[in-house]
Amino acid sequence: MKLTLTDPKTGGDLLLLSEQQSFDRLFYSRDKDKKYFTIAWNKGDQQRITIDGVLHDFMPNTLIPLMFDQSFSFERPFDIIAWQFNREFYCIIDHDAEVSCVGFLFCMGDELFIKLDEPAQYKLNLLLNVFIEELNTQDSIQSEMLTILLKRLIIFITRLAMSKFAPDVKLHDQRLDIFRKFNLLVEGNFRTEHTVNYYAGIMNKSPKTLSNIFALYYQRTPQQVIRERIITEAKRLLYYTSKSVKQITYELGFEDPAYFAKFFKKHTSFAPLEFRNNLLTVEVGK
Repeated sequence: MKLTLTDPKTGGDLLLLSEQQSFDRLFYSRDKDKKYFTIAWNKGDQQRITIDGVLHDFMPNTLIPLMFDQSFSFERPFDIIAWQFNREFYCIIDHDAEVSCVGFLFCMGDELFIKLDEPAQYKLNLLLNVFIEELNTQDSIQSEMLTILLKRLIIFITRLAMSKFAPDVKLHDQRLDIFRKFNLLVEGNFRTEHTVNYYAGIMNKSPKTLSNIFALYYQRTPQQVIRERIITEAKRLLYYTSKSVKQITYELGFEDPAYFAKFFKKHTSFAPLEFRNNLLTVEVGK
């Protein structure tokens, strides 16, 4: 099943997919123009999901939100139910006051696997059935109805994720807002700004305050978040593009290719070209 809606006013897309024989995304090559946020639900047995070239276990009745620029594939796509939407259909940044997910739900890299207990499965199945009904109902308010449903879905998943990562913190806690704002700023500026001091200055907070807040939600410090976002992008550029190490160095805000190579090896155990060549060897051997 593949149900789609394109809003004629905005050009925004909403997709609902299930029982697909093939479902993946290669953002940096084939699908660069399809900037869809994705919420994937594994309704089958345990399988593997590959996110940006890294294998992960995808447990039964588990959700994962995926950013529009993450490449992914599933071991058994037939068992996946997925919602996809682009910014033109619903901009989570512009509507953060409604859903409170910016800087959290889609900015946790490949870590945010959300296990569904039986009540959550029941609620999500109900919501899924309403999505199917509305996507099959073509009338003048179809887009509006589906936008409301998508907001409900995002809020539902955000609450589940918060109960896992910060069960003692309320959704609209000021500390959570600071945590989310930092992640959003890093996502927009990591290519040029590599220090916590820069982001702390924009937010009018001290680096110590940011570190204390991150300790509530995350096993990583603010500096580690910045560093790992840079490393993730470097891996993507090495894996999915033919850009030289020198080009990647400058694209990620480093002035010296030798320093970038040292930085990359320190945090991955591989020199950049070694990392690329190893991946190519694995691909050829599949």
